[in-house]
Amino acid sequence: SQQDAEAVLGRIQTTTRYDDLAGCDLVVEAVFENRQIKADVTARTEAVIPKSAVFASNTSTLPITGLAKNSKRPAQFIGIHFFSPVDKMPLVEIIVGKKTSDETLARALDYVGQLRKTPIVVNDSRGFYTSRCFGTFTREGMAMLEEGVDPALIENAAKMAGMPVGPLAVSDEVTMDLQWKVTKQTEEDLGRRFDKPAGYDVIQRFVGELNRPGRRFGAGFYDYPEGGKKHLWPGLSEVYPLAHEQPSADEVIKRLMYIQALEAARCMEEGVVTTAAEADLGSILGWGFPAWAGGTLSYIDTIGIGEFVAECNRMARRHGKRFKPSRWLKQRADRNESFYPAPEKDAAA
Repeated sequence: SQQDAEAVLGRIQTTTRYDDLAGCDLVVEAVFENRQIKADVTARTEAVIPKSAVFASNTSTLPITGLAKNSKRPAQFIGIHFFSPVDKMPLVEIIVGKKTSDETLARALDYVGQLRKTPIVVNDSRGFYTSRCFGTFTREGMAMLEEGVDPALIENAAKMAGMPVGPLAVSDEVTMDLQWKVTKQTEEDLGRRFDKPAGYDVIQRFVGELNRPGRRFGAGFYDYPEGGKKHLWPGLSEVYPLAHEQPSADEVIKRLMYIQALEAARCMEEGVVTTAAEADLGSILGWGFPAWAGGTLSYIDTIGIGEFVAECNRMARRHGKRFKPSRWLKQRADRNESFYPAPEKDAAA
């Protein structure tokens, strides 16, 4: 009812004063993906909140263990990663740092439960699970654009596969400006160990040269006419001329689907996700991996791990080392070891 709605809104207090956080049991920090800003907010917040309070970061990429170094209570520091738009997306990714306590994890799970959202628990990693996999989808779309693949083919093939929107459209939604900030922070953190990801030059060009960083700024891969329907920017063909030979829609779909599933397998190998069920759930509810596939790891199982690895090797030779399966995955393929164990046969049968 309107009365209930007003009561809820009446409990929301906006403020610019840290002192107003004094009685909070749990704080969710959601400032820019910048270590210095996050460190400052952490220190100012911890100066006023109770000693028992949980401090959670909504970071989508920066490792929780590193951010917790700026905390005087790292056992009560955790990642609670929401997805945009928050009111519609059902998943929350909870990230456990090296010093995060079991009690802090339990309180974070309780909080997410009160919001009536579905949590998955993952271990710490740069980009965690969801951002790592989702990032491969957007960057592969940019890599194809750079190769001269028709942008309409890229976008339509993604939707044909069952993704909610194409990689170029979703890059506009999250903004390339944000992606560039995340990439530069990663580059700063890793130094010489930084390896330029696919799409790096495309993002740099759209943010730095073309001044088309995304929908929020009114221009990106798409144009956003006032009062009209968005459409692919006509200038794309000048910036990235179309290749004479275009891939089939099936090949574009395969690249977009395989790159996400492969990254999910890497996360499983590294222990970022610990169960195939959480990997699948996170992929469908978190960034819209096609539900018909059952999730990223179910997709590999359905194809057959041997065939999946063989196709990854083929695409690695053709498109780059990002498709190269790890030794761990190859060994699983040699053993024909799926991510979900085969159901046991009834002994009586």
